[in-house]
Amino acid sequence: METRHKLEIADIFRSHGPTWRWANAGHVSLAQLKVMSAIEACRTEALGGHVAACSECNHQHIAYNSCKNRHCPKCQGPAARDWMAARADDLLPVEYFHVVFTLPAEIARIAYWNKKAIYGLLFKASAQTVTTIAADPKRLGARIGLTSVLHTWGSALTHHPHIHMVIPGGGLSKDGKRWVACKPGFFLHVRVLSRLFRRLFTEGLLALHRAGKLAFFGDHTSLANPDTFTTWLAPLRKSEWVVYAKPPFGGPEAVLAYLSRYTHRVAISNSRLISADAETVAFRWKNYRIKTGEQQTTMRLATDEFIRRFLIHTLPDGFHRIRHYGLLVSATRKVNLAKIRTLLRAEIAKPDDPPSADIIPLTLREPCPDCGGAMRIIETFRRGQKPQCRAPPKE
Repeated sequence: METRHKLEIADIFRSHGPTWRWANAGHVSLAQLKVMSAIEACRTEALGGHVAACSECNHQHIAYNSCKNRHCPKCQGPAARDWMAARADDLLPVEYFHVVFTLPAEIARIAYWNKKAIYGLLFKASAQTVTTIAADPKRLGARIGLTSVLHTWGSALTHHPHIHMVIPGGGLSKDGKRWVACKPGFFLHVRVLSRLFRRLFTEGLLALHRAGKLAFFGDHTSLANPDTFTTWLAPLRKSEWVVYAKPPFGGPEAVLAYLSRYTHRVAISNSRLISADAETVAFRWKNYRIKTGEQQTTMRLATDEFIRRFLIHTLPDGFHRIRHYGLLVSATRKVNLAKIRTLLRAEIAKPDDPPSADIIPLTLREPCPDCGGAMRIIETFRRGQKPQCRAPPKE
């Protein structure tokens, strides 16, 4: 029985991308063009690949190489799996919390033109907020660690920059000799976090403006004037900023499950796509304005608008969207975690299936789809080449 092809972002780009690029020539960045090209070529003969054969039965298939672009929906599953395997040993046997920091819509508008500067400030201000409040003796009075992940989209692909934080429920005392646990089910007051985050971010934004690191376009060009910008920012320095603390995770395993969904997520996954043609793209989205009943519904966008919305979430080259702070900074993470485990009298959990020392080179991780035997690479081919062996492409 023939496998039915599922709709992908790559299909939309291949079919309608050339027309969109021509219509928007001069208004598309090089980074966005690279994202489109990478997704279009991903897992096609344009990138080369290999032929794999089962060591037990006669099954063979062709597997084309991945583009490994961080905006590609097909590449992020394996990337997340590998990242999570490296993070598994970092988990502590304590309660974990999830905190979300969101930028006001007015600032999100200028962030679109200043992604590197404002996204960077969002990381810095939110991390400084949490570590400062946690260190306050009137609050937790401890040095903490945290992992931050940047998302720039809402469910409808609109521009909605926000930070997801995963934070162990406690930290080291000032002298480093005690583990200070937070109250069960409670980390820090979100209202206190919100006020400090607002102050730190607005101060940082003013500093970026004074340093000439912000650009303004369209209806916002007047904000290039320092006095006009200060006046524009004034109401935002008094309004309520959204900081949301979700209920604590149900143990380290739940943290891993959460991180595997969030760390390498892209603006929209292929599984949410319903249909696409030259006029319209339909996809599933969650309408958070619906307070009761089914939030999951269908959105239809003009095809050129769908492509535009997908590409506005292209990150600047070299920009890190996953960052660690405090006790989890890469340079000192292992030492800090070892100290904490000693204080908690905990050992590193051993993986259920430790890797075998006698794995044969060129043996693939995925078993044979027919019999479950080991799949081995019997031929590789480069970009634009065709394999010598006859085998059906891998679905």
